[in-house]
Amino acid sequence: MAARLGVSRLLGARPAARGGPLLACRRWAGASADTVYDVVVSGGGLVGAAMACALGHDIHFHDKKILLLEAGPKKVLEKLSETYSNRVSSISPGSATLLSSFGAWDHICNMRYRAFRRMQVWDACSEALIMFDKDNLDDMGYIVENDVIMHALTKQLEAVSDQVTVLYKSKAVGYTWPDTFSMEDSSPWVHITLGDGSTLQTKLLIGADGYNSAVRQAAGIQNVTWNYDQSAVVATLYLSEATENNVAWQRFLPSGPIALLPLSDTLSSLVWSTSHDHAAKLVSMDEEEFVDAINSAFWSDANHTDFVDSASTMFQYIVTFLKPTRVSARQLPPSVAKVDAKSRALFPLGLGHAAEYVRPRVALIGDAAHRVHPLAGQGVNMGFGDITSLVRHLSAAAFDGKDLGSMSHLTGYETDRQRHNTALLAATDLLKRLYSTSAAPLVLLRTWGLQATNAVSPLKEQIMAFASR
Repeated sequence: MAARLGVSRLLGARPAARGGPLLACRRWAGASADTVYDVVVSGGGLVGAAMACALGHDIHFHDKKILLLEAGPKKVLEKLSETYSNRVSSISPGSATLLSSFGAWDHICNMRYRAFRRMQVWDACSEALIMFDKDNLDDMGYIVENDVIMHALTKQLEAVSDQVTVLYKSKAVGYTWPDTFSMEDSSPWVHITLGDGSTLQTKLLIGADGYNSAVRQAAGIQNVTWNYDQSAVVATLYLSEATENNVAWQRFLPSGPIALLPLSDTLSSLVWSTSHDHAAKLVSMDEEEFVDAINSAFWSDANHTDFVDSASTMFQYIVTFLKPTRVSARQLPPSVAKVDAKSRALFPLGLGHAAEYVRPRVALIGDAAHRVHPLAGQGVNMGFGDITSLVRHLSAAAFDGKDLGSMSHLTGYETDRQRHNTALLAATDLLKRLYSTSAAPLVLLRTWGLQATNAVSPLKEQIMAFASR
């Protein structure tokens, strides 16, 4: 409980009372014949579908009734398109392990993905950089199109159809919790009303319905949120020449980070976070101007100053003298030749974090619980980490014959994930703000920090281990 209150204070939010009826909910009356499910997952995106797959595959849930509610149609991929999607995710080794645990990773491997074995991050205002790699060049992560992941999850939902029922084109429009203070004889479960007027009940409701989560709002859970003054521009890019293309590149520009993620020997995916006005201009540029802007963003030294470069060179000399260890050499990013004509798009960026992840009979996962800037590439990995933790706690509860909606094990999940996610959200927000300036003192501070981190292998290994979960 101390951990819970500490997180709430850190976020500047005051949690509502947990024992009584939830806010924005009315007491249920009059329904008794609804189907009762052990778990209902509301939201069938990447995280919600993966949650249903994981529960359906768990040995302790083989006698449970699980329902997945998805507002959209079933996403069937008849044939893998030759054109790559502009929406991709960086999948960490920990997330790949989760997907592999219930068979979805095999489907991805039979379609397409790209492993990367290095990650180079550097500053546009100085020569400072940090290179993440491993001595044995193991995979650091995988770039996978969201459509490919979704297709793999859909295939796996079909494989566990005996345990998991999926209702496509079905959206929950109302949630009602039992009144724990009422002395009247009433149902102890959560009641859900669907758009077609039908109703059902569940012992545990899992909200996986995005950062505008209706589950979170209906439960009265406070959400700390703010919009960044940035949008992310995404596109599929053709490289000037074929390469091994196993490096993820990210450069911090004063206007925001730009990342180039490998898709194949000749293709990479762009994620460029910048101001709303600049993002709109990038999307509307003709192809040649857009390609020139990308190459300039990765190669130009226009933001360098002699003062910072001199101080950076001197500090690097001192670091090398004091700690003459192996330091990964700087690599040059590939140049871009052209862009897929239909791949350019933009979307606004923001941060969000739920003050609580759980209430009696309710748990939030994925973007319903947290929203993060894409500069660390951890958005979907945080959601998959939520699944790993929640399934572990629910599996233990099912094995022990406990009530799945009880706070006794839901709070264990909340503590695990808030400790991890709050640290990651805070670090990402700090990096975004630290690199969104070209003021010389701050440039020098971050330059020395980047150089020092790059020279200390144990610290880099800890960062990689944290990000690979």
